[in-house]
Amino acid sequence: MPTRQRLLTKSRFKTALGCPTKLFYTRKQEYEDSSSTDSFLQALAEGGFQVEELARMEYPKGVAILGEDYNYKALAERTQELLKQENVVIFEPAFLINGLFIRVDILEKKGTSIKLIEVKAKSIDSTNHDSFFNKKGNLGWSEYLYDVAFQQFVIQCQHPEFKITPYLNLVDKSKCATVDGLNQCFKIVENSELRTGIQKKEGLTKADLGDPILCNVNVSEEVNHILNTNPLFDGQPFAEVVTLFQEHYRKDLKIHTPIGKHCKGCEFKNDNSTNTSKSGFHECWSEQLNLSYERINSPKTWDIWNFRSSGKLIDNELYFIDQLEDHHINHKPLPQEISTSERHWLQISKTNAEDNTPHIEVEGLRDDMKTWKFPMNFIDFETTAVAIPFTKGLAPYEQVAFQFSHHTVYEDGQVEHTSEFIDVHIGFFPNFDFIRALKAALEVNEGSIFRYHNHENTILNVIRRQLLESEEPDKEELIVFIENITHSTGNSAESWCGERDMIDLYQIVKRFYFHPAMNGSLSLKAVLPAFLKESKFLKQKYSQAIQDINLTSKNFSKDYTFLRFEDGFTVNPYKNLPSVYKNFTADELDNSTTGLNHLADGGTALTAYAKLQFTEVSLQEHNALVEALLRYCELDTLAMVMIYEHFKELTDA
Repeated sequence: MPTRQRLLTKSRFKTALGCPTKLFYTRKQEYEDSSSTDSFLQALAEGGFQVEELARMEYPKGVAILGEDYNYKALAERTQELLKQENVVIFEPAFLINGLFIRVDILEKKGTSIKLIEVKAKSIDSTNHDSFFNKKGNLGWSEYLYDVAFQQFVIQCQHPEFKITPYLNLVDKSKCATVDGLNQCFKIVENSELRTGIQKKEGLTKADLGDPILCNVNVSEEVNHILNTNPLFDGQPFAEVVTLFQEHYRKDLKIHTPIGKHCKGCEFKNDNSTNTSKSGFHECWSEQLNLSYERINSPKTWDIWNFRSSGKLIDNELYFIDQLEDHHINHKPLPQEISTSERHWLQISKTNAEDNTPHIEVEGLRDDMKTWKFPMNFIDFETTAVAIPFTKGLAPYEQVAFQFSHHTVYEDGQVEHTSEFIDVHIGFFPNFDFIRALKAALEVNEGSIFRYHNHENTILNVIRRQLLESEEPDKEELIVFIENITHSTGNSAESWCGERDMIDLYQIVKRFYFHPAMNGSLSLKAVLPAFLKESKFLKQKYSQAIQDINLTSKNFSKDYTFLRFEDGFTVNPYKNLPSVYKNFTADELDNSTTGLNHLADGGTALTAYAKLQFTEVSLQEHNALVEALLRYCELDTLAMVMIYEHFKELTDA
């Protein structure tokens, strides 16, 4: 294997854009790096592999440069040979010069004219796109455009004789698939020798794809602006920035980037003391601020929920919550509920006082709960939006609703996992069967319907629009049902608010309940552990087996216990979910598409669906993934029930 050189690649350049310090930590095994956990699964879920291969279909005579990136010289030499041709299209051409290395998605050469095409699974509406400059003249899509600018810069360094025109090849939301099964023409193969990892349908031609759903957007103006003015680096010459990055990476030297809000999502952060990986985040803060690792772990200003002033305060070196006082927020309390500014102040004051008790507006909560009607229905959806549609007539990134769970709570306290739906048939558009099943489930009673946050209402608005454009025989009654349990969003041409408009449990928590253990988050996965920490009722009930607690389940055994304890503390039920591959032998695990052993959040649920759609999996693994999806979604609606039960516990006290 050739010795790997320390070259500034386009991926490393992109890493440095947000924080040049990260160049020092990238690809070092001793440091934590959450971005490298499974890039294949991420790309799988996002559809990037498929979009790139679809873009290549526009060039049937294109030549692919195969091989791993570390074969820098060989790849670059092969590219230079092909560029000697007068006219040629190259997939993944490689350029190596002055310690810089790039591979271009698609390069089209005609004489000395070059089209540089960067393919992205990101979407635009080509019918109303004029420029990536906004109304104020500022540049949007900076990450993508800087990527293209870097590629053009490297090629131009090596070939000053070329006239380069850069393009972004994007998914066009204004288009619809004109053939069925378009997505299934591009199956994902994890161990493929091809960089895209795509296995195309045998004999596939451009004519088989129907009308194009991708578009090339000329970004010459934007790229020239970057190369000439370099707005992300205050006008510092682009070539100087590239040289700075390249030299520091080559010599393995650290560029100290000022501490700021950008540090929040650092992939080199390790908060787990049992993890042996070093934390680049802590190392960086310690070196720049002369702070202990313990101090660096203190709650930070950016942890305050929905606090828009956090960036400005951090720029003024107010990094930690215990540095903040009441004058740093515009505190405006409301009677019998928690305003946004009150929530900010509660988080600050309780953190500073080391007060771990909740704040509950019981009277306001009680008044709201009086309007709720039994039997109560709790629903949760799992959805995806794929770049390349499954069926004719669908636009890219049309929402696909493939699963729901539904719990019912009766006035006597009985909790029933009433119904569920899942459809993972390859290449099938399930939305209309989904809404029929949901209608059948919710029209059994006239009780209140609960969701958690906006997602379910948004999805039902989308399905309503899809029905309007469809020829489904029952579309009118399905639309009436949707309008009855939803309200219109800003994207809707019409306005309505249904008699059974779903109650948003997220808003109830936001208005009436604060707990320091939520760590500034209102997500269901943060709220539930906080409730379990406080509730005697929930601890007592859910530490018993399902068969003993007036509860039914469709996916868990009668002896399953949702709540267990470690060192006297409750374990988050999501962490307690059974392994996807719990019944697999060692040999079966080796033959499985591993990486999803624990399905416990929306991201892994989406990836599981993607695997079932896009990859070849055994029947055994298929069934294991479906069972895991059903368990996860059931727990989501049961978690909502638990939140209701704790609210009842508080208001009955």
